[in-house]
Amino acid sequence: MNQNQYRLGLVSISFRQHAPQEILEAVKQAGLTCIEWGSDVHAPCRDVETLKHIADLQAEYGITCSSYGTYFRLGQNTVEELTDYIAAAKVLGTKILRLWCGVKSGEEMTAEERKSLLEECRKAAAVAEENDVIFCMESHHGTFTEHMEDSLALMKEVNSPHFRLYWQPFQWLETEENLPIARSLAPYVETVHVFQWKAPKLAPTRYSLYEGMGEWRAYLEAIPAPRTLLLEFMPDDQLATLPTEAEALRTIIGGLS
Repeated sequence: MNQNQYRLGLVSISFRQHAPQEILEAVKQAGLTCIEWGSDVHAPCRDVETLKHIADLQAEYGITCSSYGTYFRLGQNTVEELTDYIAAAKVLGTKILRLWCGVKSGEEMTAEERKSLLEECRKAAAVAEENDVIFCMESHHGTFTEHMEDSLALMKEVNSPHFRLYWQPFQWLETEENLPIARSLAPYVETVHVFQWKAPKLAPTRYSLYEGMGEWRAYLEAIPAPRTLLLEFMPDDQLATLPTEAEALRTIIGGLS
């Protein structure tokens, strides 16, 4: 398999305490090619000056913006607010925006809450299509896309190429439990967040990717290229660890059948 079929990058929130230039320098030194900027610290959607400065830095370091990691929650924020996030994403040079879907899992929702959220998702998909962007729902606990069945139902209900998913393994599940989820959601997955964590749900232990190489090869066999793979969080939160994790990811990809 040609490693160039994958775009390898970093999620900026891995290093919230560091400035964008420091992060971009580390990304370049680690041999990664792209970055997802978080809207919470590094790239606030209404701070046009900061967004333009980041775009200039990206050009300087030869790093592209893979995606804009928003903390917009469908069902909580209004669809009208998406305009500011879309404008910010375009300044950064990406058409992909990560959103969160709802404020609770599908199993916790009433039928009326579910109906209302699905309507908001359809509206958001229409906005994405009008603006030629893609909204990707974060697969995260405490949201509607926590469970595979709800994620699949959402994708089929909205039925838009402008409304897709991110995927990441749930650390409280075994590999054998995560794999069928990955296979089922693969047709809808735009980007994979890559990290090696293990249970419990809210306070996992972090490990180097080198300790999960077989696991991650299986996940990437289930969600094959072309995809964007973004390292998210270091085992020790240190910038100095990024080259090691990046090399582990390249080794994992190189071992795919």
